[in-house]
This record gives sequence, C-alpha cells and structure tokens, in this order.
Amino acid sequence: MKELIWDKTLSVSVDEIDADHQRLVELLNLFNRAVAEDESPDYREALLEELIACTVWHFRHEERLMLRYHYPDLPAHKAEHQELIDSVIAFQQNYQRDGGKMSEADFEYLEHWLTEHILIMDMKLGEWLTGVM
Repeated sequence: MKELIWDKTLSVSVDEIDADHQRLVELLNLFNRAVAEDESPDYREALLEELIACTVWHFRHEERLMLRYHYPDLPAHKAEHQELIDSVIAFQQNYQRDGGKMSEADFEYLEHWLTEHILIMDMKLGEWLTGVM
C-alpha cells in the first residue's frame, strides 16, 4: 500500500491543527501497513479505533478554535465533521462485518476521507485563523 505523505500541501498554516493532522496521517499509515502486513485483527481494529477516536478529538479541537475566534462558517464545518464521523463509523462497521478485509478502494476511501476535508474545509479555516490569531 502506498503511504500518505505529509507535506506543505496539507498544511493549514496553524501549527496546532497541522500537528493533529500529522498524527491522523501517521495513524492512517500505521493502519494501512498493519492491513498490508496482515497484522492481527485485534491490532488492526485497535488502530482503526484510535484513528476514529483521534479524529473525533481533533474535530472537537477545531470546533473549540472556531468558537473562540468566531469562525463564520462554524455550522457548515461542524456539520461536515459529523458527516465524516458518521461515514467512518459506517466504514468501521463494514470492515468488521467483512472480517477485516480491505480492498484498494477501501484504502483510497480512507485517504480521500482524510485529505479532502483538510484540503477544502480546513484550508478555509486555516486562512481565517491566521488572520485573527
């Protein structure tokens, strides 16, 4: 499996958000490697659970910053966070139902799930925050 590489194209220019995103990329890569290397199902499930838990924490972190700095697009951004959480929980349920089997499309889904939000919604947030922090 290919690794998702953190580089400046994923940076939102807010150090604390970038640090969260780097951790999420690291967890996604650990999970992808664990599946590719046929690690134990329990280990893979623990990684997926950690990725989801860290994502939920990260979204709350962003929402706290949006509240503090009066981000005008908070409702839409928060709604997208909830959609992303719902979709990854559905992904996790399918993964468990399928006995931990993953296709290339599944890996692409997870990568897209993470990067699309960063590249679209979080870039706008980063622009806002760098102007008001």
